[in-house]
Amino acid sequence: MRGKLVAGNWKMNGSLESIRGLMDGIKQGIGSVQGAAVAVCPPAIYIPEVARLIEGTDIRLGGQNVCDEDEGAYTGEISASMLKEFGCAYAIVGHSERRSLYGESDALVAKRFAAARRCGLIPILCVGELLEEREQGITEQVVGRQLDAVLELEGIAAFADAVVAYEPVWAIGTGKTATPEQAQDVHAFIRAKLAAVDRGIAENLIIQYGGSVKGANAAELFSQPDIDGGLIGGASLKADEFLAICQAAG
Repeated sequence: MRGKLVAGNWKMNGSLESIRGLMDGIKQGIGSVQGAAVAVCPPAIYIPEVARLIEGTDIRLGGQNVCDEDEGAYTGEISASMLKEFGCAYAIVGHSERRSLYGESDALVAKRFAAARRCGLIPILCVGELLEEREQGITEQVVGRQLDAVLELEGIAAFADAVVAYEPVWAIGTGKTATPEQAQDVHAFIRAKLAAVDRGIAENLIIQYGGSVKGANAAELFSQPDIDGGLIGGASLKADEFLAICQAAG
């Protein structure tokens, strides 16, 4: 039976001082979280420090991106093996900001997904539609295309060791949130699409929701049958808010 996962994506935020304070707050309250796995994904330069700070806890660590190549002349990139060496369990791939701001294609995201798995990392594959795509009624077409890129490269078996995060792009950092029903509809579509290939893998796949999740709306979102936790942005930078979301998932 699949579990719940809440992962905090800190994006390009923080300093040594602020992340130490944030982690102090999270560690003080993490004991109240039952029934959900918790991960944090700091900026890459802070991964070693956060790895030190979470020693002896059940908090897991993840990277915000991963190179599609294993090593070589790729200035500025970070390989999956590097993330793994510093204790990462997860790597986010295909976040909407990577797709929109840095032009990452579905094919490149699929290669990053594959690179993460080669080193034993669990990829958190982000999929989702723009506002204009939702208004055009092509949400399922867009999300289906993003999933197909990974299916064509890696096959359905790869999803046995992966997480999918549905993030409606129009609800990221905007304060807007998909209604629980809107989110559930897309989560159900993702699970059904994968179930058409392998029902067992689809039923056990963790599908997170990402898009302005807060302590106030987390419980209602997470109560939906196909929503298995969240990929949390801004709210993960506040210990109390992040813990409230984690508690709602558990």
